[in-house]
Amino acid sequence: MSGRSPQRDPLQEVNGPAGPAPRRRAGSIRRTSTIDGTWPGGWGTQLELTGRARDAVTQSYADPPVTVSAATTQVGIGANRLIENIAATPESAGINDLVGCRGGGYLRSALAEFVPHELEAGTPLYLLLDDISGASLVAGIAWSRWTDEWVRVDPDRPRPDMEGVCIGFAPGGSALVEQRSGLASQRVQIVPQLTTDDDPHGWHELATLPDVSFRRARRIDVWRDPVDGTIMIDSGFQDSMGDPDHGRVAVHEYILRATVDPGSMLVTSVDPDPRILPFLTCPDAVGTATAVIGTPVAALRTTVLERLAKVNGCTHLNDALRALAEVPTLLDQLDAVICSPNVAR
Repeated sequence: MSGRSPQRDPLQEVNGPAGPAPRRRAGSIRRTSTIDGTWPGGWGTQLELTGRARDAVTQSYADPPVTVSAATTQVGIGANRLIENIAATPESAGINDLVGCRGGGYLRSALAEFVPHELEAGTPLYLLLDDISGASLVAGIAWSRWTDEWVRVDPDRPRPDMEGVCIGFAPGGSALVEQRSGLASQRVQIVPQLTTDDDPHGWHELATLPDVSFRRARRIDVWRDPVDGTIMIDSGFQDSMGDPDHGRVAVHEYILRATVDPGSMLVTSVDPDPRILPFLTCPDAVGTATAVIGTPVAALRTTVLERLAKVNGCTHLNDALRALAEVPTLLDQLDAVICSPNVAR
């Protein structure tokens, strides 16, 4: 299918693609992760989710960063978003117990049961496992750029009603009209590649994707303000897909900045910047993020679910906020390198 021309809707309050990641800062740590979704067997077959993540400390921008932690995952997703097979590096006890679990809210409980050590340690592997739910939910939209098959609904199976699942689908919202009409055309925008030539070490190694593909990409930069020690956070979140006419388009993109008090480790500010979102009402979620101010940053994975559930928040902004729970882990890794003069590059 061709002829689609993504355009920013002038009625939607988003700021457009953020572009590649900013240059790494001296004295900072950056966590990057990607989950790439592909269908080697074609339409209607198993979704393969390939995850890669890296934590890297930048001491001096002139030098390559120091990789302090990394992980990979390979997950096969079948019908109803069931995990059919899974493998991870590094190997982790309990991973195989996730086979048969379904991507969704239940998976978080399964992760807490089967891999609690990864959750408690805030590892890159845990981030990849936690993202199985979101990636398996969104990935199928990649086919919307290539075939009409993806929107066909079994006549014996009712179309799911999205009312109340998030602020974008709040009762009475325009997104519901689009969804219920069966004519929903999610707003996407053309996005550039994640990397730039002037910062070749800004991301972990990125795979070359086939035409029909999905990618969830995250970046979390953490450093301390040199004046008062305030913990500074600058992060990015993007869901993109291949497009026959435009190369790469995104359906979700946020930039999220936050600060944390270094003594109490409480969140002191959050500043969500909506860049690309699918429905007119989606940006309404931006103001809800302040609900996490004053809470422990390490508790964000649970606090966000408690305070920003359903119409109180946006699923994708919530994902961006929840991933900041590992900031204490990133700070520990940053300090271990900055305070150790003999760390090998």
